[in-house]
Amino acid sequence: MSRSGIAVAAFACAAVLGLAGCGGGGGGSGNGTSGGGTATASVARDASVVKTANSSLGDILVDGSGHTLYLFTDDGKNTNSMNCDASCLKLWPPVEGKPSAGSGADAKLIATTKGDKPQATYAGHPLYYYANDKAVGDTNGQGIDKIWYVLDSGGKAITKSADTGSGGGNGY
Repeated sequence: MSRSGIAVAAFACAAVLGLAGCGGGGGGSGNGTSGGGTATASVARDASVVKTANSSLGDILVDGSGHTLYLFTDDGKNTNSMNCDASCLKLWPPVEGKPSAGSGADAKLIATTKGDKPQATYAGHPLYYYANDKAVGDTNGQGIDKIWYVLDSGGKAITKSADTGSGGGNGY
């Protein structure tokens, strides 16, 4: 096999293994995420508050530190990370506990799932962070595999693409 054939085979193998994490499918968001599921650095987050912040996607839900919150469309209402397996949860950590409502958020829409580790919900959607969002205001998880989206203050998914200016992977 030629050197380029080996490289193509290695890339295909890595892509298949990466997609096994959660949600499957290709597509990607074209939003500059590097993929690979190698997000290991911890970002200081404040899950005690859910509020809104202005972004290129409009007003979106963020935590008390300003880090973007996401919903997973494969989750049912008020489910506890049921459709996100262990490798998925490494890349999409759940927002744990019950936050209070900050500026722009509706306290009546904040709740938690049942279980040993209650997960914060908004309008019934379990909330997640995206591990590859490193800075306040990052929306690198937006639209990944057309199943991960930021939320507006009413708890609805904002499905338009993030404008980050670079091409990119699918977040796995």
